[in-house]
Amino acid sequence: MRLLVMSDTHVPKRAKELPSELVALIAHADVVLHAGDWVDEATLDLLLARARRVIGVHGNNDGPGLRARLPEVAHAELGGLRFAVVHETGPAQGRERRCEERFPGVDVLVFGHSHIPWDSTAPGGMRLLNPGSPTDRRRQPYCTYLTAVVAGGALTQVVLHRLPPRR
Repeated sequence: MRLLVMSDTHVPKRAKELPSELVALIAHADVVLHAGDWVDEATLDLLLARARRVIGVHGNNDGPGLRARLPEVAHAELGGLRFAVVHETGPAQGRERRCEERFPGVDVLVFGHSHIPWDSTAPGGMRLLNPGSPTDRRRQPYCTYLTAVVAGGALTQVVLHRLPPRR
């Protein structure tokens, strides 16, 4: 099962549209996970129209329309793994333990908010992933997103992709 993972797209505030490289991958993914801060409903509609399955949540910059359509936390079983998606997890310090307590029984937690890519494993084995942002790199050297594969009940081939600078 091929996953495409993104967060903090902030369209149209940080970019007029999603990067074409990212849009091209939507149809090739079995599941697209989005960890919030879409900002506009058109981006959600684009993913819903092109993706086989979308699992998304609203973020702190998402207005009433997105909040009405998306939960604060989403849970899904994908290929034998229990996923949760949330926008914000708080400060980096103590994140793994705090998230394990907040999301018991979850194998993989996808989150956003910071625009900082993150890949770590909590003491109990939960994998935490933040794809960064494909449109707003903030203090990061690149805009980013993640791809991964779920196979045989395991998360494999987790790759952080760097996007070229916008023109």
